[in-house]
Amino acid sequence: MINVHFFPSRRIAWYMAKMFLLRSLAVLAALVVILMTLDLLGESGKILRVPGNGDAELWRYVSLRVPQLIARFLPFAVLLGTLIALATLNQNSEVVSMKAAGISAHQIIAPLILASLVVAALSFVFNERIVTRATQTLNAWTKVDYGPVPKDTGITPNVWVRFGDDLFLAREVRSDGGVARLSNVTIYDRRWETLQRIVNAKSARPENGAWRLEQVETFDVDKGTKSNQPSLLYGKGLDPTQFTLSDVRADEQPFATLQAAIQDLRIAGRPTSELETGFWHKFSGPLSAVLMPLLAAVAAFGLARSGQLFVRAVIGMALGFAYFVVDNFALAMGNLGAYPPLLAAWAPFALFLLIGETVLIRTEE
Repeated sequence: MINVHFFPSRRIAWYMAKMFLLRSLAVLAALVVILMTLDLLGESGKILRVPGNGDAELWRYVSLRVPQLIARFLPFAVLLGTLIALATLNQNSEVVSMKAAGISAHQIIAPLILASLVVAALSFVFNERIVTRATQTLNAWTKVDYGPVPKDTGITPNVWVRFGDDLFLAREVRSDGGVARLSNVTIYDRRWETLQRIVNAKSARPENGAWRLEQVETFDVDKGTKSNQPSLLYGKGLDPTQFTLSDVRADEQPFATLQAAIQDLRIAGRPTSELETGFWHKFSGPLSAVLMPLLAAVAAFGLARSGQLFVRAVIGMALGFAYFVVDNFALAMGNLGAYPPLLAAWAPFALFLLIGETVLIRTEE
């Protein structure tokens, strides 16, 4: 009698999920140890070159780098762990026994899909809570070549903001108690795309929802004349937070913070395609673990004694690695603005979900 339930028996489901998780974790641990060792060999000279750095700094680098390696290579580990688990089941004729008991190919893979969903959820939380902070700290440390990280002075140079048709350049933005103070300001006053005048000011500060410009020099483009005035009120409705936005990187921000930053940058007229792509990939990236059992399922079916088990394992590995190649390519296109951010983040997942399901259906047939 054919089993009409989506999952096989509880014992079989737990047996397969446990085998899958243990092998995936073992592969992940091996990958992280090997890659961390190689990475530390390359970076240890740079770290120890700084006077005062020693073993403590090397361990600090390891503690910051390991979360990045775990996040990056977890899908690879799931792929290899799935291949090892399914190839072992096939080699021991356990898949044949399950199919003889009326269990379909989808039911055999179902416990692995459920376990990978748990892995994806844990990966998302791990990325949000640990990886983003480690990445932000490590990036700040590498910028100073592993030396002492200077305290944030609160000064941001050369900030461009779009306000309507006008372009606003502040060569120095200082955040003083959460209030923006601008120095050496230039405003390109435009009507549509036509430049009307250029306004230069020594400083600017918020005042009644607008900006009070001090020591103002105005150049009228049509008349070709200059004029000076002690102060000028400009930019009614121009939010000061648009100037205090620093360099935002998607891999350093939790998704809620990143979403707010994208909205602020969009209001400020700055490009956000790269950040939006990174935002959506925060969800599609961990979910790639769910694809791996489906793409590697080809290794589970077919008779082991036919001599094609190795070929099937290679095909499963090729499908998995092809996904990572396509995913990286789509991300690059999204960062460049060639692909819409939503498409760049989710199209590879949807494509290989269909490919994996097609391969599984053909295999089952």
